[in-house]
Amino acid sequence: MNLPRLILASGSPRRAEILREMGLKFRVVPSDVPEVHREQLTARELCQLNAYRKARAVAKQIPDALVLGADTLVYAGTQLFGKPTSLAQAEQMLEQLQGRTHQVVTGVCLIHLRRFRQKILAETTQVTFRPLNAKQIRYYLSAVDPLDKAGAYAIQEKGDLIVQEVAGSYSNVVGLPMERLKTELATW
Repeated sequence: MNLPRLILASGSPRRAEILREMGLKFRVVPSDVPEVHREQLTARELCQLNAYRKARAVAKQIPDALVLGADTLVYAGTQLFGKPTSLAQAEQMLEQLQGRTHQVVTGVCLIHLRRFRQKILAETTQVTFRPLNAKQIRYYLSAVDPLDKAGAYAIQEKGDLIVQEVAGSYSNVVGLPMERLKTELATW
């Protein structure tokens, strides 16, 4: 791919790893824009808005680069599961998700300010959790740091303990929809 200089507007080690797996050269410039949480927006709209805000903030600093911003949320029905602020909240999230199918949506924004180009997209993956009891949830939380992860879990970190099935992009659940991103970058 013959891309302009690529900037990842995220400090997420998981997103950086996905880009490395794709064979891309990039620089990490985390965005310091606070994430928006508006109840009138869907999870998909929120992720796209936050991805855009993150990418645009970094693109203003580096207008000659292609900036990639992303945001991931977990939701079941109308209930959103962001990043838990405590282990107790993480435990509560996993209790609510256990034995159920939920959605993981990642919003992605590609923006190049100097060329006046941008693309905003979102990918959704269905994830079904195994039925879990309190002991299994506590064990999982002792094995993984849930506090920087939407929905209090990381599918790539001992996900087999809690996840029964994934329908859609696995990498999307990790933090970036690799397959969709390859397609978008190829047409860039």
